[in-house]
Amino acid sequence: MSPSLTTISDGKKFLWDGQLYETSEEASRVAQSYREENFQIQIVEEGGKFVVYTRRPVKEVAVTAH
Repeated sequence: MSPSLTTISDGKKFLWDGQLYETSEEASRVAQSYREENFQIQIVEEGGKFVVYTRRPVKEVAVTAH
């Protein structure tokens, strides 16, 4: 089984962290560590395994004038 590398939720793109987790508890623990690093998280069940998708929100947009 190979989950999708990306998922879209509420118009926002999330990237798979590359790991398959056996339980929702394991996925939740990993997700919490990502949250502590200011990532947004989506946990999805696929084929009896759990997948964590992450997204780091943009804090500031740099605009340069030419």
